[in-house]
Amino acid sequence: MNTGTTFITRMAGSGDGIRLAVKDLIDVAGVPTTAGSRALAATAAAAERDAPCLAGARAAGARIVGKANLNELAYGASGVNEYFGTPVNPLDPGRVPGGSSSGSAVAVAGGEADLAYGSDTGGSIRVPAAFCGITGLKTTHGRIPLAGVWPLAPSMDTIGPMARDVAGVAAGLALLEPGFSVDVTAAAQVGRIRPGGFGVDPVIDAAVDAALARCGVEVIDVELPGWELASRTSDVIIDAEAVASNRVLLADPARRDLLGPRVRASLAEAQAVTPGQLLRARAEQERWRAAMAAAMRETGLLALPTVPFFPPRLDAAIRPGYLALTRAVNLAGLPALALPVPTGRRLPASLQLIGGPNAEALLLATGAMIEAAVGGLAAHTVPGRSSKR
Repeated sequence: MNTGTTFITRMAGSGDGIRLAVKDLIDVAGVPTTAGSRALAATAAAAERDAPCLAGARAAGARIVGKANLNELAYGASGVNEYFGTPVNPLDPGRVPGGSSSGSAVAVAGGEADLAYGSDTGGSIRVPAAFCGITGLKTTHGRIPLAGVWPLAPSMDTIGPMARDVAGVAAGLALLEPGFSVDVTAAAQVGRIRPGGFGVDPVIDAAVDAALARCGVEVIDVELPGWELASRTSDVIIDAEAVASNRVLLADPARRDLLGPRVRASLAEAQAVTPGQLLRARAEQERWRAAMAAAMRETGLLALPTVPFFPPRLDAAIRPGYLALTRAVNLAGLPALALPVPTGRRLPASLQLIGGPNAEALLLATGAMIEAAVGGLAAHTVPGRSSKR
């Protein structure tokens, strides 16, 4: 397998501020946007202007160090890219980095960037953050503008920051949304949900419980039935919108043939979604939003693992379940924070906190409290060694 490509385009950068990696879905003036796809790269011209979401970083003097690699068209969660190569997970080179924002996570975890921007449609910030032992924030849908970003599923696409710790993510959100600050206290209680049917590794589940206990927050068990249906529903919507977003590639046989085999097959399957299926999915989405809102009224924040398993080895990268615990959040349009927590083993687990609409400040304040209680990233990740787990 071709590995090692963190950046599709490296940049010398200008400005003397924070080093920023930008997922190659986001337009950067003077650089082509490839979305990790040869089908786009073959004809892509340099972007005429930055995507609006970069305005705050530019104003602050951030130094863009490169356009970060990703799953092709952001349509995947392993981090594997068949054309540009797969970014190497700094925690274990033999394991997948997670995706689709793989290069963004690897750039931060490997020290090549202080901050990265990724996109998250079903878990694409949170999964690579989990697998690379860093912190990532999926923002409330619609909070950060998507103009100048190659779309996957616009009704669920979001842009968010990734950094080594909660403070870095908060600083990143302040660049994406100038004026943002974490001006609230941490949550006093958190609802613990345990979606069934996803085979969560007991080591990961225990690590989440231990982190919550250690920070002293009151934990209340919350029943939230319908998680699995919500996950399947999100797939229907993502598939239908992915076909529409990439119609220009599918309509041209020459460009379609340049798509990687996995993405080409996924888009072919997605074309089978019928208008009736999509209509039913939209109705279920509204029901799920109401269910999530009701759960939030009980506790304010919800907690669960980010991914049900540790990062698979590269030779077992193609498997189900990467997004099992994340995509239902996108269906509801809610923000979520993924942060590493210790397992007592070499690889960390990742705790996911979910908040109500525009509750990013509360998520980050609570995440900082948990991070301080467990000792921070350096206390439980050791990059660069291969291991069984």
